[in-house]
Amino acid sequence: MNSSELQRVRNWLIDGVWSVEPAVMITDFCERLVAAGLPVWRFGIFIRTLHPEVFGRNFIWRQGEEVEIGTVDFDVLDTPEFARSPLRVVFEQALEVRGRANDPDDKRFPFLDDMRAEGATDYIAVPVPFLDGSIHATSWVTRRPGGFSDDDIASIRALIAPLARVSEIITLRRTAEMLLDTYVGNRAGARILGGQIRRGHNDTMQAAIWLSDLRGFTALSDRLPPETVVQILNHYFDCQVTAILAHGGEVLKFMGDGLLAVFPIDEYVGDAAHVCSRVLEAARESRASVEALAFPVGEAMERFRFGVALHVGNILYGNIGGGNRLDFTCIGPAVNLAARLEKITGRLGRTVVASEGFANICRHDWRELGEFPIAGFSKAQRVYGLADETPALVD
Repeated sequence: MNSSELQRVRNWLIDGVWSVEPAVMITDFCERLVAAGLPVWRFGIFIRTLHPEVFGRNFIWRQGEEVEIGTVDFDVLDTPEFARSPLRVVFEQALEVRGRANDPDDKRFPFLDDMRAEGATDYIAVPVPFLDGSIHATSWVTRRPGGFSDDDIASIRALIAPLARVSEIITLRRTAEMLLDTYVGNRAGARILGGQIRRGHNDTMQAAIWLSDLRGFTALSDRLPPETVVQILNHYFDCQVTAILAHGGEVLKFMGDGLLAVFPIDEYVGDAAHVCSRVLEAARESRASVEALAFPVGEAMERFRFGVALHVGNILYGNIGGGNRLDFTCIGPAVNLAARLEKITGRLGRTVVASEGFANICRHDWRELGEFPIAGFSKAQRVYGLADETPALVD
């Protein structure tokens, strides 16, 4: 690979590669290198992530094949495979690792035996430092007899700096998306990244509203250590969040033991009847999960009950707050009514209650529970419960 061809690839990286889609960018990058004379048969880039569950992502290119994309969780750090991987040396010591055919010292890395079985003659793993000091990694494999030349290795090293900058930009964008998805939800995150970052940037939309809380939470918090209460809340929220997301909802808020979620109604997800039926299915699944939840505390086993109110209406969805501290949330009379209905679930010993509006849209075997005065609303509201639900004893 001569210096002019190397500089063309470097310039292509520096100019922005024209795609932030990793698989497309990596394929283009590797094909340019092969065309320029670098005898790379397999290329891998391994990016550590800022994610509560995912340690990193890997992208593997082989000549003539599509890029393989994978993720690894933090459990990988405790595996024998990682302990004997050349990438562990790169991540922990920021050192290059070279492995050539018939080199007896490479027996310490079983991975290299796998590569040799596929015809590899040379392997080098090179650290990719980001500006924040974090170390990521690339791996380069050739099948050429004799392996990489000294000029090839020099070319690989010369590519690392511009490759690191492009990778860091793409990673930062993805990190921002993941963090926003984690903390504000995917739809809200997309709106924020799309520029809705000023107070007053709000939209009105129709949505089904989910508002729930855990029964007896105050007493539970009073008699158990805070660390145990947090563990219980995490398990309890898992019972709902999985069902909500699976049925098209977005969790907007965790408020102590309370949860606020919305299920937007638009032409992309279906009409109101379709959306509300999915909301009801999510409520049924959550009810079953909470009923099955058991948490050991000492010699006792804690069991739990919760209440969820379902309503449908127009909400104001967007940035609300003061100064430079904003919150992406929803407000409006429909949200207020859902909050009031949720309190009624406890009074009636019910898990699921619905407003008249929700029950009229989601045709189901509902049972009318009566009319109730609602604070802040001029008219009493008719409330419905599931016919298959047996009311529990009121606390």
